[in-house]
Amino acid sequence: MSAALLAEQLLNGLQFGVMLFLMAAGLTLIFGVMGLINLAHGSLYMIGAFAAAGMAALTGSFLLALAAALMAAAIVGAIVEMVVIRRLYDRDHLDQVLATFALILIFSEGTRFLFGSLPLYLDTPDLLSGPTTLFGGLEYSKYRLFIIAVGLAVGGGLFWLIARTRLGIQIRAGKADREMIAALGVDIRRLYTLVFALGAALAGLAGAMIGAIQSVEVGMGEPVLILAFVVIVIGGIGSIKGAFVGALLVGMTDTLGRVLLPQAFGLFMDASSATTVGASLASMSIYILMAGILLFRPSGLFGGQA
Repeated sequence: MSAALLAEQLLNGLQFGVMLFLMAAGLTLIFGVMGLINLAHGSLYMIGAFAAAGMAALTGSFLLALAAALMAAAIVGAIVEMVVIRRLYDRDHLDQVLATFALILIFSEGTRFLFGSLPLYLDTPDLLSGPTTLFGGLEYSKYRLFIIAVGLAVGGGLFWLIARTRLGIQIRAGKADREMIAALGVDIRRLYTLVFALGAALAGLAGAMIGAIQSVEVGMGEPVLILAFVVIVIGGIGSIKGAFVGALLVGMTDTLGRVLLPQAFGLFMDASSATTVGASLASMSIYILMAGILLFRPSGLFGGQA
């Protein structure tokens, strides 16, 4: 593999990783603070993508599309928390799984009713179209660099929110002992709604940004949700730091595996067989990574940390 191709794949892995972080951060916040298994988190990712595509079609503005994705996902998340999720906190995890799975079906059919079954497409803004030249003459997509920059900025803001603000203190306290902070006068219902809306907004932002790379279609959130669960298991449930590190590990493993494994098998197989076997193993690589980490760290890399 040439140095240029390796550098490009590393950037692709970083871009994929920060997108997964946006999904996993909200998911780990919700699970860590509320103890809720939210299978509908991928639907919020889809809602953000459709809201962005719809707003871009109406206004032609990419910034308004991103704002619409954030607001739509946050508002839907807050409504879902108040109407449905609030009734599940004291129920067992099976009830939570069944209820949030039902939400997946409702959101999927509702989106299909509003937007139809055909995929939508979100155009990349002119300012971010095409490649730019980086170190060593490497040309790389401006838009993918934009995703990396936004993801890192949001990650930094989220770390600051959790570590330095009053709301962050309440979130960390709620994760440790919800009864105690309720006894101290914190409105636990309001806190939970804010956390759920924040997690939903992050998922919606991820969906909106990825919508300019792939088609926007019903059910697009479920494959990403599976990877987000892998990320938080690797990083440690409830840990934002773990979600970030886990997302980068998954992004790099998946991206580099799809390039390196076919080349490795190509040393002793014909090209067609090497591509097939390598691609199959590359799809398994992130789960092998997860299993390997859990053998030595059953609670994840940063389990129990914020």
